[in-house]
Amino acid sequence: MDEKKRRMLELVELLNHARRVYEQEDTEIMSNFEYDKLYDELLALEQELGTTLASSPTVNVGYEVLSELPKERHGRPMLSLDKTKEVGRLKEFLGGQKAVISWKMDGLTIVLTYQGGTLVKAVTRGNGEVGEVITNNAKVFQNLPLHIPYQGELVLRGEAVIGYRDFEKINAQIEDVDAKYKNPRNLCSGSVRQLSNEVTAKRNVHFYAFTLVRAEGLDFENSRARQMEWLRGQGFDVVEYHVVTADTVEEEVAWFSAKISENDFPSDGLVLVYDDIAYGQSLGTTAKFPRDSFAFKWADEVRETKLLEIEWSPSRTGLINPVAIFEPVELEGTTVSRASVHNLSIMEDLQLGIGDIVQVYKANMIIPQIAGNLTRGGNVEIPQTCPVCGGKTRVSMENETKTLYCTNPRCQAKQVKAFALFVSRDALNIEGMSEATLEKFILSGFIKDFVDIFHLERYGEEIKNMEGFGEKSYVNLQTSIGRARETTLPRLVYGLGIPNIGLANAKMICKAFDNDPQRIVNATREELGEIPGVGDVIAGTFVEYFAEKGHRELFYRLLEEVRLPEKAGGEAAAQAFSGKNFVITGSMTHFSNRGEVKELIEAKGGKVTGSVTSKTDYLINNDVQSTSSKNKKARELGIPIISEEEFLGMLG
Repeated sequence: MDEKKRRMLELVELLNHARRVYEQEDTEIMSNFEYDKLYDELLALEQELGTTLASSPTVNVGYEVLSELPKERHGRPMLSLDKTKEVGRLKEFLGGQKAVISWKMDGLTIVLTYQGGTLVKAVTRGNGEVGEVITNNAKVFQNLPLHIPYQGELVLRGEAVIGYRDFEKINAQIEDVDAKYKNPRNLCSGSVRQLSNEVTAKRNVHFYAFTLVRAEGLDFENSRARQMEWLRGQGFDVVEYHVVTADTVEEEVAWFSAKISENDFPSDGLVLVYDDIAYGQSLGTTAKFPRDSFAFKWADEVRETKLLEIEWSPSRTGLINPVAIFEPVELEGTTVSRASVHNLSIMEDLQLGIGDIVQVYKANMIIPQIAGNLTRGGNVEIPQTCPVCGGKTRVSMENETKTLYCTNPRCQAKQVKAFALFVSRDALNIEGMSEATLEKFILSGFIKDFVDIFHLERYGEEIKNMEGFGEKSYVNLQTSIGRARETTLPRLVYGLGIPNIGLANAKMICKAFDNDPQRIVNATREELGEIPGVGDVIAGTFVEYFAEKGHRELFYRLLEEVRLPEKAGGEAAAQAFSGKNFVITGSMTHFSNRGEVKELIEAKGGKVTGSVTSKTDYLINNDVQSTSSKNKKARELGIPIISEEEFLGMLG
C-alpha cells in the first residue's frame, strides 16, 4: 500500500510539472502518449486506494494564465471533459440517450457574448475560472460574425483554430529554426493572445462554435442539435456534428476517424454531449468534469521500426536537442523517419540505443513521437563536443529535466541565432540583417557582440565589396541601424536573448521597475516573483543572466549606444496621453512601423485600439484626406484625424 501511495505522489508531481511547463512555458518534457499513460495509471491508483489528492491533475482544471491581457472571471467554470479511448465506454455513457458527436478541435477555446446583435466581448478559457479578454482580436477572426440577426443576449463557446496550410505557410516565412512554431495550437494561442490585433488579423484564425450557453427568450425544444442549427442560422460556422445513439456511435466514430486525414484543422479527438439539455443539466458535475459529456481520443496507431541514429540539433540558446532518426514507417497515411526526443531525460527514460526497435506514433495523428522502446539498448552516447563548433558540451539539470548545452560562447549556431534575435522586429528591428548576413559578418570578425552592430562603419569598405552587398545596401543598412538607436527598454531587454524572456515578459518586468535599468539589473528573484505573470522559472533565468559580470557590462555598453524615451518632466509628462484612445492606420514615415507608435503611446499612458468608436480621441493617418472606412467613421463622429507630424508635435 505504501508503495502505491508513493507512486501516486510521484505521478501527481510529475504530471503537474509536465502540464505546467507545457501550458506556461511551451516546453514539452514528455509526449502526449506518455502523459496519457501516466494519467491513466494515476486514475487507476486513485480508484483502487479510494484517495485523491487535492493537487491531483484528475481534479484540478488548470493553471493561472500569464499575459498582459485583461483578466475576467467566467460566469460559470469551464470544466475539462472526462475522456476514453474505448468506444464501449461511449456506448455505456449513451445508454438510451441520443447525443451530439463532434470534432474536438485543438486550438484555443473562446467564450463570446453578443448584445443587441453585436459582438461585445470575447474571453479565452484561461484556467477554466479566469480567462483573458481578447475582444479586439476576435473581431479580426476570418469567419466570425460581428453582427447577428438575434437581438437578445447570446453567450456561446467555440474554438479558435489555425489550419495546417496556414501553419506551414507562416512557419515557412520564419528563417530562424528556433523561432518556428511547434504546432498549429501553439501558433493559434500566440495569435489569439496578441496585444495587437493587427498581428492576429494576419494569422488567418477561424472560429467554430460548439456550445450555446445562453440565449434569452428562445425555445430550442430541449435539443443541443437544434441549438447548433440555430447558431449556424445566425451566421456562425459550427463544428461538424452528427446525432448518435448507442447503436450508431461505433459507426460514427469510424466515419470521423476516416475523415480526419482530410481535415485542414487540428483535432485531438471527438466530443459526445447528450442532446437532451434538461437531462444533461440534471446530472450536475464532478469536481472536474461535467456529467453530460465525454471526450473520445483515438487509440494511437503505433508502428515498430529500427532506430538508426540520434541527430543532435543546436539552438541559439546553446541547447542541443536529440532527434531520433529511424527506418521509414507508414503512420496515419504518411511516411515518417524522424521524431524529436526533446531532451536527455526523455532519451534516457526510453533507454535509446542505436539498432533498438522503437514504437512510433503521431500525436493528434500529426506529430511523430516515440511511444516506447522494446529493446532498450541504452547505448546512445551523449556528445562531448558541439556538432556545429566542436566546443565542449555540458549536461545541465533544469526543472527536473536533463538537457545538453554547448559551452562555447563563440559557437556559430549560438551566435548567429542570438544576433538574429537581437536585430529582429520585436527587438532592435534592424532591417537588412538576415541570418546569412550575420553569419558573414561574424566569420569576417566584424561583430563579436551586440555593441559591434552599431559600429559597422569601421568595416564599411569591406562590407560594400562583399558578395550581395554594394553602396546602396550598405547605406540602407546603416540607416536602419541609426533608426534602431531610438528604442525602448523592453525591446532592448528582450533582444538580449535571456532564456524564457519574451517581449511580453520584458514589458512587464520593465514596467514593474519603472523602466530603471539599474533596478532591472539588480532585481532579485523575490522582487521578480511578485510581478503578475512572472513565475519562479522566469525570475530565476533573469537573475542568473545579470549575475554574470560580462552580461551586465554588455547591457551597460548597449545603453550608451541607444536612446530610450526620457522620463524627464515628471509624472505628468510621462503620462501625457493618460485616458486618451488612439487608432493608427496607414503606412508610417517617421517610425519603422505602427508598432513603434503604439509603444510610444502606451509608454505615455495612452491606449491603442483597432477600430474607430465614439471613445476614440485621435485617428493617426498620414493620408488625412483618405476616404478609407476609418477616416469616414472618424469624420462622422467628429474625431480628429492627425498625421505623424501632428502626432510628433503633440509630444513636444
